[in-house]
Amino acid sequence: MSVIPAHFLFRLTYPCRFVKAMPDEEGDRLLELATECRIDSFPELGVQKHFADVRLAWNELGLGFQVTVKGKDKPPQGDADRPRSSDGAMLWIDTRDARTIHRASRYCHHFYFLPTGGGADKDEPAAGQLKINRALADAPLCEPGQLLFRSGSIKSGYWLEAFLPVAVLNGFDPETNPRLGFFYWIRDAELGDQTLGVGPEFPIWEDPSLWQTLELGR
Repeated sequence: MSVIPAHFLFRLTYPCRFVKAMPDEEGDRLLELATECRIDSFPELGVQKHFADVRLAWNELGLGFQVTVKGKDKPPQGDADRPRSSDGAMLWIDTRDARTIHRASRYCHHFYFLPTGGGADKDEPAAGQLKINRALADAPLCEPGQLLFRSGSIKSGYWLEAFLPVAVLNGFDPETNPRLGFFYWIRDAELGDQTLGVGPEFPIWEDPSLWQTLELGR
Protein backbone atom coordinates (compact mmCIF):
# COMPACT_ATOMS: atom_id res chain seq x y z
CA MET A 1 0.00 0.00 0.00
CA SER A 2 1.30 3.45 -0.91
CA VAL A 3 2.08 5.79 2.00
CA ILE A 4 1.04 8.73 -0.23
CA PRO A 5 -2.73 9.05 -0.70
CA ALA A 6 -3.78 8.99 -4.34
CA HIS A 7 -5.49 12.37 -3.94
CA PHE A 8 -2.06 13.96 -3.38
CA LEU A 9 -1.08 12.98 -6.93
CA PHE A 10 -3.73 15.24 -8.49
CA ARG A 11 -4.81 18.86 -8.25
CA LEU A 12 -8.41 18.82 -9.37
CA THR A 13 -10.45 21.73 -10.66
CA TYR A 14 -14.22 21.23 -10.61
CA PRO A 15 -16.58 23.21 -12.85
CA CYS A 16 -19.25 25.05 -10.89
CA ARG A 17 -22.34 25.62 -13.03
CA PHE A 18 -24.23 28.89 -13.28
CA VAL A 19 -27.89 28.50 -12.25
CA LYS A 20 -29.96 31.65 -12.47
CA ALA A 21 -33.12 30.39 -10.76
CA MET A 22 -31.95 30.05 -7.17
CA PRO A 23 -32.74 30.28 -4.37
CA ASP A 24 -36.47 29.58 -4.35
CA GLU A 25 -37.49 30.93 -0.96
CA GLU A 26 -41.21 30.44 -1.65
CA GLY A 27 -41.17 26.76 -2.60
CA ASP A 28 -40.72 23.61 -0.53
CA ARG A 29 -37.13 23.30 -1.72
CA LEU A 30 -34.51 26.02 -2.01
CA LEU A 31 -32.67 24.41 -4.93
CA GLU A 32 -33.29 22.18 -7.90
CA LEU A 33 -29.79 21.34 -9.11
CA ALA A 34 -29.33 19.01 -12.09
CA THR A 35 -26.89 16.10 -12.24
CA GLU A 36 -24.49 18.35 -14.17
CA CYS A 37 -23.95 20.23 -10.89
CA ARG A 38 -22.65 17.15 -9.06
CA ILE A 39 -19.22 17.44 -7.41
CA ASP A 40 -17.68 13.95 -7.58
CA SER A 41 -15.34 12.87 -4.78
CA PHE A 42 -13.78 10.10 -6.94
CA PRO A 43 -13.95 7.36 -4.29
CA GLU A 44 -11.97 5.03 -6.57
CA LEU A 45 -8.86 7.05 -5.68
CA GLY A 46 -9.12 6.14 -1.99
CA VAL A 47 -10.73 3.83 0.52
CA GLN A 48 -13.62 5.97 1.76
CA LYS A 49 -17.25 5.18 1.03
CA HIS A 50 -19.38 7.23 -1.32
CA PHE A 51 -22.81 7.66 0.28
CA ALA A 52 -23.64 11.31 -0.38
CA ASP A 53 -24.65 13.05 -3.60
CA VAL A 54 -23.18 16.58 -3.48
CA ARG A 55 -24.15 19.34 -5.93
CA LEU A 56 -23.08 22.94 -6.20
CA ALA A 57 -23.99 25.94 -8.35
CA TRP A 58 -23.58 29.71 -8.36
CA ASN A 59 -25.08 32.94 -9.59
CA GLU A 60 -24.60 36.65 -8.87
CA LEU A 61 -26.44 36.24 -5.56
CA GLY A 62 -24.16 33.53 -4.12
CA LEU A 63 -23.55 29.78 -3.94
CA GLY A 64 -26.07 26.93 -3.72
CA PHE A 65 -25.08 23.69 -1.94
CA GLN A 66 -27.16 20.48 -2.00
CA VAL A 67 -26.46 17.15 -0.28
CA THR A 68 -28.44 13.89 -0.29
CA VAL A 69 -27.30 11.11 2.07
CA LYS A 70 -28.58 7.56 1.47
CA GLY A 71 -27.96 4.12 2.97
CA LYS A 72 -28.73 4.84 6.63
CA ASP A 73 -30.58 2.50 8.99
CA LYS A 74 -30.55 4.94 11.91
CA PRO A 75 -31.67 8.58 12.15
CA PRO A 76 -28.91 11.21 12.03
CA GLN A 77 -27.42 12.38 15.30
CA GLY A 78 -26.31 15.92 15.99
CA ASP A 79 -25.67 18.73 18.42
CA ALA A 80 -25.34 22.30 17.14
CA ASP A 81 -23.00 23.03 20.06
CA ARG A 82 -20.63 20.38 18.68
CA PRO A 83 -21.03 20.57 14.89
CA ARG A 84 -17.68 18.94 14.11
CA SER A 85 -18.77 15.72 15.83
CA SER A 86 -22.32 15.70 14.41
CA ASP A 87 -23.83 14.04 11.36
CA GLY A 88 -24.08 16.48 8.49
CA ALA A 89 -22.01 18.52 6.06
CA MET A 90 -19.10 20.88 6.58
CA LEU A 91 -18.01 23.22 3.83
CA TRP A 92 -14.86 25.30 3.36
CA ILE A 93 -14.58 28.09 0.79
CA ASP A 94 -11.60 30.30 -0.05
CA THR A 95 -12.73 33.16 -2.29
CA ARG A 96 -9.12 33.69 -3.43
CA ASP A 97 -8.13 30.02 -4.05
CA ALA A 98 -4.71 30.52 -2.44
CA ARG A 99 -3.65 26.90 -2.81
CA THR A 100 -0.06 27.47 -1.61
CA ILE A 101 -0.90 28.72 1.90
CA HIS A 102 -1.18 26.38 4.88
CA ARG A 103 -3.03 28.80 7.17
CA ALA A 104 -6.36 30.36 6.38
CA SER A 105 -6.77 34.01 5.41
CA ARG A 106 -9.70 36.39 5.87
CA TYR A 107 -11.07 35.01 2.59
CA CYS A 108 -11.43 31.48 4.00
CA HIS A 109 -14.80 30.39 5.41
CA HIS A 110 -16.03 27.33 7.30
CA PHE A 111 -19.76 26.54 7.35
CA TYR A 112 -21.69 23.62 8.83
CA PHE A 113 -25.13 22.21 7.99
CA LEU A 114 -26.79 19.64 10.27
CA PRO A 115 -30.07 17.73 9.70
CA THR A 116 -30.66 17.70 13.45
CA GLY A 117 -29.13 19.07 16.64
CA GLY A 118 -30.56 22.59 16.73
CA GLY A 119 -33.31 24.21 18.75
CA ALA A 120 -34.09 23.91 22.44
CA ASP A 121 -34.63 20.14 22.19
CA LYS A 122 -31.72 19.53 19.79
CA ASP A 123 -34.07 18.02 17.20
CA GLU A 124 -34.16 20.77 14.56
CA PRO A 125 -31.87 21.41 11.57
CA ALA A 126 -29.01 23.80 12.24
CA ALA A 127 -26.50 25.80 10.21
CA GLY A 128 -23.75 28.26 11.03
CA GLN A 129 -20.20 29.45 10.50
CA LEU A 130 -17.10 28.65 12.55
CA LYS A 131 -13.70 30.25 12.86
CA ILE A 132 -10.83 28.32 11.27
CA ASN A 133 -8.14 27.09 13.61
CA ARG A 134 -4.69 28.75 13.27
CA ALA A 135 -5.99 31.26 10.70
CA LEU A 136 -3.74 34.22 9.94
CA ALA A 137 -6.90 36.34 9.85
CA ASP A 138 -10.55 35.48 10.38
CA ALA A 139 -13.30 35.93 7.83
CA PRO A 140 -16.26 37.91 9.19
CA LEU A 141 -18.69 35.57 10.92
CA CYS A 142 -22.20 35.63 9.53
CA GLU A 143 -25.39 35.73 11.53
CA PRO A 144 -27.22 32.34 11.44
CA GLY A 145 -30.24 33.97 9.82
CA GLN A 146 -28.15 35.03 6.82
CA LEU A 147 -27.72 31.41 5.72
CA LEU A 148 -30.71 30.05 3.81
CA PHE A 149 -30.99 26.42 4.88
CA ARG A 150 -33.50 23.59 4.70
CA SER A 151 -33.38 19.89 5.51
CA GLY A 152 -35.70 16.90 5.29
CA SER A 153 -35.89 13.13 5.63
CA ILE A 154 -36.03 10.52 2.89
CA LYS A 155 -36.11 6.75 2.99
CA SER A 156 -32.77 5.58 4.43
CA GLY A 157 -31.36 9.08 4.74
CA TYR A 158 -31.84 12.83 4.54
CA TRP A 159 -31.23 15.89 2.36
CA LEU A 160 -29.69 19.29 3.02
CA GLU A 161 -30.00 22.45 0.93
CA ALA A 162 -28.26 25.74 1.59
CA PHE A 163 -27.76 29.03 -0.19
CA LEU A 164 -24.79 31.17 0.83
CA PRO A 165 -25.48 34.77 -0.20
CA VAL A 166 -22.67 37.09 -1.28
CA ALA A 167 -22.94 38.89 2.07
CA VAL A 168 -21.49 35.87 3.93
CA LEU A 169 -18.66 35.22 1.44
CA ASN A 170 -15.94 37.77 2.11
CA GLY A 171 -14.15 38.56 -1.16
CA PHE A 172 -16.62 36.79 -3.45
CA ASP A 173 -16.08 38.42 -6.87
CA PRO A 174 -16.68 36.01 -9.79
CA GLU A 175 -15.60 38.54 -12.41
CA THR A 176 -12.16 39.14 -10.86
CA ASN A 177 -11.67 35.81 -9.09
CA PRO A 178 -13.64 33.04 -10.84
CA ARG A 179 -11.67 30.29 -9.04
CA LEU A 180 -12.48 29.37 -5.45
CA GLY A 181 -10.79 27.08 -3.00
CA PHE A 182 -13.36 24.47 -1.97
CA PHE A 183 -13.64 21.42 0.28
CA TYR A 184 -16.46 19.42 1.82
CA TRP A 185 -16.63 16.82 4.55
CA ILE A 186 -19.83 14.79 4.89
CA ARG A 187 -19.68 13.14 8.29
CA ASP A 188 -21.92 10.31 9.45
CA ALA A 189 -21.44 8.21 12.58
CA GLU A 190 -23.11 5.25 10.85
CA LEU A 191 -21.72 5.51 7.29
CA GLY A 192 -18.31 7.11 7.83
CA ASP A 193 -16.63 10.07 6.18
CA GLN A 194 -16.89 11.34 2.63
CA THR A 195 -14.52 14.15 1.68
CA LEU A 196 -13.48 15.95 -1.48
CA GLY A 197 -9.92 14.66 -1.39
CA VAL A 198 -7.85 13.44 1.53
CA GLY A 199 -9.63 12.47 4.74
CA PRO A 200 -9.60 13.76 8.31
CA GLU A 201 -6.29 12.04 8.97
CA PHE A 202 -4.93 15.28 7.47
CA PRO A 203 -5.73 18.79 8.83
CA ILE A 204 -8.38 19.54 6.19
CA TRP A 205 -10.24 21.81 8.63
CA GLU A 206 -7.41 24.37 8.79
CA ASP A 207 -5.04 23.92 5.81
CA PRO A 208 -6.30 25.50 2.54
CA SER A 209 -3.54 23.79 0.53
CA LEU A 210 -5.46 20.52 1.02
CA TRP A 211 -8.64 21.90 -0.55
CA GLN A 212 -9.68 21.58 -4.20
CA THR A 213 -10.58 24.28 -6.74
CA LEU A 214 -13.92 25.41 -8.14
CA GLU A 215 -14.07 27.27 -11.43
CA LEU A 216 -17.17 29.43 -11.75
CA GLY A 217 -18.42 29.19 -15.32
CA ARG A 218 -21.48 30.13 -17.33
